[in-house]
Amino acid sequence: MIEDVSTTARDRAASAAQSGSHASAASRAAGRPGTFDDASADATAAPTSGFGSEGAAAAASASTPDGPGAGRPSGLPGTLSAARAAARNWRSAYGSRLVFSDLLVLVWVVFGVQIGYFGYDTANANFVGDLAGTVVSYTAISLAIIVGWMVSLTAFGSRGYRVVGVGVAEYKLIADASVRWFGLVAIIAFLFKIDLARGYILIAFPVGMVVLMFSRWMWRQWLGVQRARGAYSSQVLLVGSEESTSHIARELQRQPAAGYRVVGACIPSGRVADYLPGTTIPVSGNVDSVMEAMDATGADTLVITSSDELSPQKVRELSWNLEPGRQHLVVAPALTDLGGPRIHTRPVAGLPLIHVETPRYEGRKQVAKRLFDIVASGVLILVLSPVLALIALTVRLTSPGPVLFRQQRVGIRGSMFSMLKFRSMVTDAEALLPALQAESRGAGNEVLFKMKDDPRITRIGKVLRRYSLDELPQLFNVFGGSMSLVGPRPPLESEVSSYEKHVHRRFLVKPGVTGLWQVSGRSNLSWEDSVRLDLYYVENWSITGDIIILWRTAKAVVAKEGAY
Repeated sequence: MIEDVSTTARDRAASAAQSGSHASAASRAAGRPGTFDDASADATAAPTSGFGSEGAAAAASASTPDGPGAGRPSGLPGTLSAARAAARNWRSAYGSRLVFSDLLVLVWVVFGVQIGYFGYDTANANFVGDLAGTVVSYTAISLAIIVGWMVSLTAFGSRGYRVVGVGVAEYKLIADASVRWFGLVAIIAFLFKIDLARGYILIAFPVGMVVLMFSRWMWRQWLGVQRARGAYSSQVLLVGSEESTSHIARELQRQPAAGYRVVGACIPSGRVADYLPGTTIPVSGNVDSVMEAMDATGADTLVITSSDELSPQKVRELSWNLEPGRQHLVVAPALTDLGGPRIHTRPVAGLPLIHVETPRYEGRKQVAKRLFDIVASGVLILVLSPVLALIALTVRLTSPGPVLFRQQRVGIRGSMFSMLKFRSMVTDAEALLPALQAESRGAGNEVLFKMKDDPRITRIGKVLRRYSLDELPQLFNVFGGSMSLVGPRPPLESEVSSYEKHVHRRFLVKPGVTGLWQVSGRSNLSWEDSVRLDLYYVENWSITGDIIILWRTAKAVVAKEGAY
């Protein structure tokens, strides 16, 4: 998790970096390895332009204020100056694309609704009350709505480079801007007594908002492709301890869609030409040669991680020496696997204290989640009933044995329940398991047994597993209340006996048909990654997050990612 540093709070950044190093040390003492998760997950919220909030799975950076280094000559070679110019240009170019795209969408939607509602004839809205008899054409109203909508999207920062491309903040800002503008239009119509056609308004706004989000999603796919090629990304120099910089470097390399391309690192004992452990990132110097490393690498973003050698004064001096508007400072505190909505920064006695809300597992959110599960699973059962019947018939005709496979799994608070699946293996699969475990011992199957080309799987079972169709009967588990649509993977009782103490936190919520593990690699994940994702979900779940995971699950199933 990376915290944005405000342009008016460079002193706070220094204190945050020092407190982050203490927190990191405490985490290591407690035996909790740090993680840098972009996933699937929301990130720290930060205000933008005075409206709403910006959150992103990736780090959000901020320009540094004028300081002693503001007027320093860069002295950069032409190639490095060009690299920084390119980093600035991609933000401007991408923002321009979004402006044009948003305008095109709104013109198409608003005028499309106008034509669909009134036809091609000129239609007018009448004033009532004191201005009775005055008319204004709907063409003028449509133009005003489009202009105001574009201004609202800009004012709410929906195209800010710190929110585009990752996380859900971009979509939230679009929704906020659209709803607020819709409310303002309603107020204006009421105050000036304009008799607007309700159907025209009630169609244009929700359709426009949905199409805007879809357009941004399409642009996000394009941006992800560009970033995978190394373009449209910030050039990052990491500064901090060897352990923390190595960890963040690996995570950023693993997730190029975050838009942060690491070009170097400065560590306390850094020697130029060395590499960070477990990465291909070169060491560009030590913590005393950061600005020289920025010049040498052409980095436009400085990410500071925890290090005992980075004093508040040192961080403050670094922020002063960065080029205002061209180089950005980001602080990565030692808080890990925390979702943005749980984190709030509040200045107390001149200190930028980070408040972390304790996760709650009861109350209104749980009621809302249960209602969502009942409605969604009920609808899916009705809609998919022909598919369920066809699969059941196919399993029955192609393999001897029962259609459904029932297995005892561990659910919420350690309770046992019978999980349903379409049978995809031979009837004596459990009897064959010990021999297969012995054959694949040491292949990462110490806790959770996974095997490609498992000989116990039937021919129809391979197809069912490839598209996760064998799990459809779990919708009945969800409807009955023993499972949720989204949650941690339901474990076997034999697995639980080998769990470490902290892993038992996964039983604080109901197991799910899908979850972060399903959309982050499925069977390709290691045991450690599966646990980390499950625990992240337990600590940070939300209804909005569940909907996003369900959407990503559909994509993962169609792409057949990690299924076997």
